[in-house]
Amino acid sequence: MNRLARETEELVRLAILDGNRLTLVAKAVGSKVGLLYDPDMGIDLKLSCSAAGHAWLATLSDQQATEVVVRQGVGDPESYGPNAPVTVEALLEMLKGHRKRGFGLIQNMYAPGLNSMAAVIRRKGEPAAGALIVAGPSSRFAEERMLHVGPSLMKMANELALIGSASPLLKPDDRGTWGNMG
Repeated sequence: MNRLARETEELVRLAILDGNRLTLVAKAVGSKVGLLYDPDMGIDLKLSCSAAGHAWLATLSDQQATEVVVRQGVGDPESYGPNAPVTVEALLEMLKGHRKRGFGLIQNMYAPGLNSMAAVIRRKGEPAAGALIVAGPSSRFAEERMLHVGPSLMKMANELALIGSASPLLKPDDRGTWGNMG
């Protein structure tokens, strides 16, 4: 995570999948000066309007993604960013692009002025265990830059999947990640 934070000079976060929730558990700060984005740790991300949520939902079928989002609710643009999808149908359309690209990429969706991207952490043939996220101000972390960072993000997420397989936090099962601890 620190390597990706240094490379991008943006905030890199790790979200762990717990059942149908993505919870922020770790971070690495890349930028030492200027505008910094640094949300609270331990929060559950709104799946319909977060890059990590989109990345994970893109690994599911449309029906599964719909069920999960309906259960949690769709993020209201007034409470999140102006580009937050207001319907499940709009979200499903966005997931098509994430699936094709291989990672989630959102702009002004989780918060105004914030862009972020995420790749799922999962070993081949297994469900996702979490997501690796890069986030920064839209003024410097624009779509072109995010697309340039995409291959590094996916490479780091794959590395985390491999080295994290020894950690009970990154071993998915039907009970959710934290269910492995009991």
